[in-house]
Amino acid sequence: MSRVAARLADLELELPAVAAAVGAYVPAVRTGTWVHTSGQLPFVDGTLPVIGVVGTGEGQVDPQLAAGLAATAALNALAAVGALLAAEDGTTPAAALDRIVRVVKVVGFVASDPAFTGQPAVLNGASHLLHELLGDAGVHARSAVGVAALPLGSPVEVELLVEVV
Repeated sequence: MSRVAARLADLELELPAVAAAVGAYVPAVRTGTWVHTSGQLPFVDGTLPVIGVVGTGEGQVDPQLAAGLAATAALNALAAVGALLAAEDGTTPAAALDRIVRVVKVVGFVASDPAFTGQPAVLNGASHLLHELLGDAGVHARSAVGVAALPLGSPVEVELLVEVV
């Protein structure tokens, strides 16, 4: 079993199937040693578990729940990386993730209530997952951006820039 596949099992996580693109793009592109993912939503079994803006008011998505959704979106982004690399080398997507040298940059978007300023804490969900799964290779630079709305009403969206061998 690959190192990343074993770590996924340790964390009781499964690399999901890559969500089909809903526009004129692909989930991930490789150029040289870099893999760029498209923004990934926190789909679980093809659906968004919750929609809405993040905040602390009634009817808003709780920031802690949103952090969990950011972790899910990061896992979906890793699935896109794994699928792309597996297509190159004939391994499984989880095994292909062993080729990650470093997660270089995470960009996260949080659909936010205008008064909400906790976007970095929400994106910590993605950052913690990447570090737990990949160790030092998962430590990265990051941007956490609040926006008015995201596709399909998603509370979060995450994209990765990953260096691979």
